[in-house]
Amino acid sequence: MAEEEQASAYEVLAVEAEATEADIRRAYRQRSLKVHPDRHPNNPDAAQKFHELTEAYNLLLDPIRRSALDAQIKIKNARKLRFAAFDSKRKNLQEELEERERAFKKARGEKDDDERKKAQELERIKEEGRRMMREREEALLREQKEKEKQAGESSGARVGGGATSDAPPEGLLDTTIRLKYSLSEVPHLTTSSALAALLSSFGPIDSDSIVLSLKTPKPSKKPERSKAKPSTALVPLKNVGDAFAAVLASGRKERGLEGIEVSWAGGEEPEIVKWLKRNGKLGMRKSDGPAAPQASARLFSTSASPATPSSSTFSSFPESLPTHPPPIPQTAPKLGNGLDFESLTLMRLRQAEREKLEREIRAQEADE
Repeated sequence: MAEEEQASAYEVLAVEAEATEADIRRAYRQRSLKVHPDRHPNNPDAAQKFHELTEAYNLLLDPIRRSALDAQIKIKNARKLRFAAFDSKRKNLQEELEERERAFKKARGEKDDDERKKAQELERIKEEGRRMMREREEALLREQKEKEKQAGESSGARVGGGATSDAPPEGLLDTTIRLKYSLSEVPHLTTSSALAALLSSFGPIDSDSIVLSLKTPKPSKKPERSKAKPSTALVPLKNVGDAFAAVLASGRKERGLEGIEVSWAGGEEPEIVKWLKRNGKLGMRKSDGPAAPQASARLFSTSASPATPSSSTFSSFPESLPTHPPPIPQTAPKLGNGLDFESLTLMRLRQAEREKLEREIRAQEADE
């Protein structure tokens, strides 16, 4: 039973607080006849009243529960008596205090509701911000992909109109070749101008950037050690195709390279050359004279575009192939010396790479 029902247990049985156990049993039997559901089937409240009567009866027959009930009744009566003894001022203070407590609880509940609503609104705003950020990032990604696609299409239009989206970028040493020769066999190749003149038949050469490492024979008592180490030269050409043609002509007498070994400065064939071979954009034209090797001419097919007259046995790449260094963009800022920032940076990088290669070559030759 609830507290208010427990407090009215004596009232339910209509007995006094000093009633004995026999009085309680007698009162229960008398009142149960009046509210028993079997005796009053048409009364919808009979079952509820009989249940309350039974609960009150069981409570009062339990000494422990009855003692607790008596204590509650005494406290309640004492409170009523004490409150009744208050004068009007103390009653008003009591009522005001209770009113303040109720107002405080109400205000605290409203504050909790406001804070909960603010937290929900803040979380909604954060989620909205995250959603907008994701949409912005996706839009930027789509824009970047569209720019890359347009750049690939424009690049494809410049490089012969073929599929060039997978073309590798041109490296710093893609147009540089390495020459190895002995001064005892080729004594005139001691200057940059001599090397430029020798290789001029292949195409334009960056004469100012040629790096030479000459090795002269040293006198020795042992004949087997009198032979000089091979001299080395790094020669940058203006065109990747010209460099490729020079490498193919390594050691060929009819090209003036007898006794001269020509290879790529990077140690292996550049990626752009491999890519052009795979796409059929690299070829050689047969020379008008007997010097052109037929096997090499069959190895790389001639470009579909009509051949133009040339003094070289080996063709360079088509005109649409990018040359090295790359053309200066019109929108790039011009420096005081007439070069744009990209060309100046590229020139410095090339010079630093050549100096590094020269140091490596000299160190390797010193170890040998």
